[in-house]
Amino acid sequence: MSNSSQSTSPKKVRFQHPEINWLTSNKSSLYGKPYKILVTLNYICLFVGSVSSSLLLKFYFNHKGSNLWLSTWVQSAGFPLLLLPIYLPYHLHCFRPKEANKRRKPFSSFDIKLLSLSFGVGLMLGVSNLCFSWGSSYLPLSTWSLVLSSQLAFTLLLSILIVKQKITFLNVNCVILLTLGCVLLAMNSSGDRPEGLTREKYLIGFLTTVCAGLLFALYLPLMEKIYRKVDCYAMVMEMQFLMELTATALATAGMAVAGGFKEMRHESDEVFDLGPTRYWLTVGFNVVTWQLSFMGAAGMVFLTTSLTGGICMTALMAMNVLGGVVVYGDDFKGPKVVSTVLCLWGFCSYVYGMYVKMKDDNNGGDRDDENQAAAAATIDGVF
Repeated sequence: MSNSSQSTSPKKVRFQHPEINWLTSNKSSLYGKPYKILVTLNYICLFVGSVSSSLLLKFYFNHKGSNLWLSTWVQSAGFPLLLLPIYLPYHLHCFRPKEANKRRKPFSSFDIKLLSLSFGVGLMLGVSNLCFSWGSSYLPLSTWSLVLSSQLAFTLLLSILIVKQKITFLNVNCVILLTLGCVLLAMNSSGDRPEGLTREKYLIGFLTTVCAGLLFALYLPLMEKIYRKVDCYAMVMEMQFLMELTATALATAGMAVAGGFKEMRHESDEVFDLGPTRYWLTVGFNVVTWQLSFMGAAGMVFLTTSLTGGICMTALMAMNVLGGVVVYGDDFKGPKVVSTVLCLWGFCSYVYGMYVKMKDDNNGGDRDDENQAAAAATIDGVF
């Protein structure tokens, strides 16, 4: 009798999952701790890379650097750094599956279509990088960062069209608040121009920054759609390598035609007011930080959605604003304060809403597990 009562009492069943490879496992196989660690690492890369690259790029222009093709080139020239995380796990024993036939070789899963998409998106990324550089050279860092936050509205619209993103109060509320902040900034930015910067150049900087935001807003949902055909996170790094290789080729061609490589030596020796050593250090650190930023963004899109990745990137705009104020003394009062508050308000409301939704989903999953355990216990009691 006691055995019968014990067998019919429902207990939560804990299923033992097989060990998975974080880099080469299918996205649907990533769950729990591996998934959380990958998301955290990618957001850290995005955070460090985005804030640092923005400050370093502005540092370059503030100290008389003026080579737009160089500032475009450094945004993607760090692609060889990706070879380390692509090939190192392949040769490390701890990442190798026990079955030899399951060992994935880097770049082995690409077909002609996927290669063409990688090169095509890479060209678009190269144009976007040029617009980023142009806008950054003419606008204060804080204004540049806040204008870029308008890309989130475009990301939402394009996500609806390309990946069928569902419209909810959370994402619409967030997008409206961020867009209002950018509009407020644009309407009250006439006194924000640095001394000596003409109205025409300020307008060019503003428009090219908006263009960069549009192109990157297209990039995010486009990559989400492409990533649906990608097998694993390792393949995301490989695609990023090919895209940035293409963007670097475009920037290199532009530098060659415009005489940018000769200008680099002249600029480092005679123009940059901190000397050649700091010039090359600035260029080198720019290469590394931009690579961190783009790899973090790609990982966030693959692991979550393009809209969530765009919102995470927009949240860093406020950090860029504060960085510009603290490091470079950019003006921060009046409309810019209100714009920053609106950006933070929109992001925080979205994060809180996502937290509540995930909590409800987890509770629903627990109830499903209990129901399954009760059903299993009932079947055991019958037999």
